[in-house]
Amino acid sequence: MARTREFDTEAAIEAAMSAFRRKGYEGTSIQDLVDATGVGRGSLYAAFGSKDNLYLAAIDLYRERYALPLVEMLRGGTPARELIREIMVGLVDEIVQDGNRQACLIIGAAMERVHHDPTVADRLRSTTRSIEGALFDVIVQAQASGQLSDRREAADLARFLVTNMQGLRVMGAIDPDRKALMASVEVALTCFD
Repeated sequence: MARTREFDTEAAIEAAMSAFRRKGYEGTSIQDLVDATGVGRGSLYAAFGSKDNLYLAAIDLYRERYALPLVEMLRGGTPARELIREIMVGLVDEIVQDGNRQACLIIGAAMERVHHDPTVADRLRSTTRSIEGALFDVIVQAQASGQLSDRREAADLARFLVTNMQGLRVMGAIDPDRKALMASVEVALTCFD
């Protein structure tokens, strides 16, 4: 007879996600995951099968917690320029206020795993495409209504914004200087002029 799982799976994934954000995939040992989750090694393997599977679950949770709410926010109907600025400023504030200086799991996975793990690569592409697609929809509607200039292609602008958002995360990890990060945001927003 199979044993009943004696721990909260989502809490374990969340704790693992934090560990992976702090140390990356390679830097996070199984013992680090045991310590972070409070779940024994055997129970982790029984629940997830491998460190790789726990990492994928952490990426999925990260997407659910950070990317999907952003996509929903983009579908909220706020005027485009104001909405995009609000998102960018919110990102800067999040970076600056993160006392633990946790890395973005998407960027960490892109640097560490995407070149040799097709499953991770697929998840990252899906996540970034969903954000890019939501930005594209906002920009297309704003260009059609005259809120934003249409001198640049909406797809190019959406891709640029995703690239800029990830760049802010990287630069914020190096130096979380709000003034410098906000200067980059203001320059990025000129692409709509």
